[in-house]
Amino acid sequence: MPSWYADLIDEARLTAQTLLDRAEDLANPTLRLGITGLSRAGKTVFTTALVHALIRGGRLPVFRAMHEGRIAGARLEPQPDDDVPRFDYEGHLATLVDDRRWPESTRRISELRLAIDYAPARGGRRTLILDIVDYPGEWLLDLPLLDQDYTAFASASLALARAPARLPLAAPFLAALAATDPRAPAEEAKARQLAGLFTDYLAACRAEAVSMSLLPPGRFLMPGDLEGSPALTFAPLDIAGAGEPAPGSLHAMMQRRYEAYKDTIVRPFFRDHFARLDRQIVLIDVLAALNAGPAALADLESALDGILRAFRIGRNSWLSALFRHRIGKVLFAATKADHLHHTSHDPLEAILRRLVERALSRAEGAGAEIDVVALAAVRATREAMVKRGRAHLPAIVGVPEAGQHGADAFDGLAEAAVFPGDLPENPAALFDPALGFKGLSDAAGGDFRFLRFRPPPVLRNGEGEALALPHIRLDRALEFLLGDRLT
Repeated sequence: MPSWYADLIDEARLTAQTLLDRAEDLANPTLRLGITGLSRAGKTVFTTALVHALIRGGRLPVFRAMHEGRIAGARLEPQPDDDVPRFDYEGHLATLVDDRRWPESTRRISELRLAIDYAPARGGRRTLILDIVDYPGEWLLDLPLLDQDYTAFASASLALARAPARLPLAAPFLAALAATDPRAPAEEAKARQLAGLFTDYLAACRAEAVSMSLLPPGRFLMPGDLEGSPALTFAPLDIAGAGEPAPGSLHAMMQRRYEAYKDTIVRPFFRDHFARLDRQIVLIDVLAALNAGPAALADLESALDGILRAFRIGRNSWLSALFRHRIGKVLFAATKADHLHHTSHDPLEAILRRLVERALSRAEGAGAEIDVVALAAVRATREAMVKRGRAHLPAIVGVPEAGQHGADAFDGLAEAAVFPGDLPENPAALFDPALGFKGLSDAAGGDFRFLRFRPPPVLRNGEGEALALPHIRLDRALEFLLGDRLT
């Protein structure tokens, strides 16, 4: 199917779906909130904490509707889309509270519906339906592929693979590619070999020590039921200046499978889920990039720029809202703020703002409301002053996960006080090569400055139900994303 024809069909479907959504919104006011982020950013934890805060309440002073007592209650409802898996809120909460383990990371799209009963500031009583759509951030990085043909995709992918920070990781794939003639007859064995080596390279880039973020195609690292399918069995070929492929060639096979990937995976996600969102939060593990160094920071900056390019941003007029959804608010959140002392929270926000600076200027010009925040949806540490010699240092205290090493090995049971250091007040110190930033990891020992902590113990009520989860600035995120719809 020609790409222009597929685009035309998608546009018609989007318009029809928008009209249906708006008709439902008139009867039952509904907000669709997208929650996403890149690897290890804490999407599952954030979604679980957000739902728990709305249902159970807690100390949320910045979230005005809750703080002023205008939220009468929130309850789970059957989700609207029968073909989307339900977000396992109850299971993830039990993992956090009962087992004190972090839930498994997001590997597929899921959905949950909440009905929030509230009293507007001017009186009365209303209900807001909140549809939460949780999905892997890697899928967002696929959306720009809709505007790229195979030649452009191959060129961009190989330029990334040959960049200095990635070249050692891509070496096996690039060596196999150098021995491959794109004009040779198509062979399934060769396609599988190249696709496997390309996937291995992408997986190596995502490792914690490297922490690269720009890794499309996203489904290569989380294939699910599509593992081994032709739509996931392709790779970029070195075809600069090659022109149109000869029928039956390896080039033609790879090009066809790339287009199949877009048609069977990327387009349906955009049409059925992403294009229907009203609000969006993007969770980012900035600390992992800081650990890994300047190459990881630059890669994260490029990934975030690509993510925001994918949004249909801009405020909804009554006419545009009738025929097309537009994401009116986008929140970028640096997670794991509890791994730092509070004196470094503002610098962490400043670093994140610098990372999304280009994307922010474009989004604000289009009318979307943008904010950045440093948060911890579930706070795993508390703060303390620790004496070291004659000095008293600000530290964080928690239970590090077993198997990590600091001054001692951690067993996952005992508390430890950790001094994580201070982030620079001026983000330019991290982005200017002349200033010599090399990353925060200990190159000699291979240890990272920011340890991973177990979830905290949580208080329970008389029925054994978990009370409020401790957090950092979850209330600020709730106010930005939902506050105006609860006034």
